[in-house]
Amino acid sequence: MARLLYSVLLVLISPLLIIYLWGIRGKKQPAYRQHFRERFAYSLSHLPKHSVLFHCASVGEVLAATPLIKQFIKQNPSHPIIITCNTPTGRAQIEANFGEQVHSAYLPIDFYHATRRFIRILKPKLVCILETELWPNLIAQAKSNNINVLVLNARLSEKSFKGYKRAQALSHVILQSISILACHNKDDAQRFMRLGLNEDKIVTTGSIKFDIQLNELEKAKIIELKKQFAQRPVWVAGSTHPIEHEKVIAAHKLVLETQPNALLIIAPRHPEQFNAVATLLEASTLRFLKRSSEVIKDNTQVLLADTLGELKCLYGVGNVAFIGGSLIARGGHNPLEAAASEVGVLTGPHTYNFAHIYPVLFDKFGAIEVDDIDSLANHISHLFKNNADAIALGKNAFDVLRQNQGAIAKTITIIEQQLGQPQ
Repeated sequence: MARLLYSVLLVLISPLLIIYLWGIRGKKQPAYRQHFRERFAYSLSHLPKHSVLFHCASVGEVLAATPLIKQFIKQNPSHPIIITCNTPTGRAQIEANFGEQVHSAYLPIDFYHATRRFIRILKPKLVCILETELWPNLIAQAKSNNINVLVLNARLSEKSFKGYKRAQALSHVILQSISILACHNKDDAQRFMRLGLNEDKIVTTGSIKFDIQLNELEKAKIIELKKQFAQRPVWVAGSTHPIEHEKVIAAHKLVLETQPNALLIIAPRHPEQFNAVATLLEASTLRFLKRSSEVIKDNTQVLLADTLGELKCLYGVGNVAFIGGSLIARGGHNPLEAAASEVGVLTGPHTYNFAHIYPVLFDKFGAIEVDDIDSLANHISHLFKNNADAIALGKNAFDVLRQNQGAIAKTITIIEQQLGQPQ
């Protein structure tokens, strides 16, 4: 009954969903209007049947899952792979990271008939959902077609637990359709059990986000980028959001008062914000250039990273990194991309999206929390003046990363075991 009510509600609000995706988001970012039929499980002929399907909601999940999926492909080259997502930036990231190794598509909106058509046409061997993108109709349709459903790198905060608990009947539909759930730690496991998931379906693997590494091409790119910046003090503000852009720019102005040669690299979280940040920088009177079209100059004060797929390398050229989504109530973004290059982390107080990572970084002195513009600027200035402190912060962050690796190997073992299970 809960799933029926949910499905009816989705149908009732479907005009609003279409207006939002095609009209509002599509106007701001025309890529939302491309491949639109896929959102209703049409135009799927380019996708292989009997594949292993990985679903990653957007860019962050794609980046986190990339090492896992690449290792799976390396160990299991005969299995066709489909990676689905919800956003154009996620799709672009899939194509940039994998090229022709995989097939990409939008996951259909969770309408009953769309998900049924999607599953029946593609007949995947396995559905692997990254983190907690738990769509009731998709998961139930997979289950009813005898397709195992894995939830990988799963996390469940206390806040999310309370939300799922309020929709207990619908949560039950989801949980009874999950074959195996691989979660970060014992706390997450306990919350899933309190929600009603059987203990024998839960495996604690750690977070695959700790398994991030720099490949040789990325290392070479970082070395080349560093040459362009001529040993200047550099800080990188990655994955920033509206309101936060302004705070970062204001902090950099304060940094320049004591460090006039400092360079800020600001990388907005969403491409539709590139022009907005350029407008803010023009109004700020700071000398800035765009990464996509201009070569850095000695007197450049800000580099606007208006490109996709480069953030991990850009973090590598910084003395320190500020991770966005944290000075506003967005829950923060992944600090481990900076840690992979032994770059220490500054973050605002809103880090609940990475509650399994930040406490360890704080405890091991690999990250520092800042509260406002002044605090951010003061810490940047201090780390520029005291390079030994910046180096120590970055080394500590890298040590945390290294000491918590191993989740990918455990997760691939689970996937391979489930592929061997009768369906």
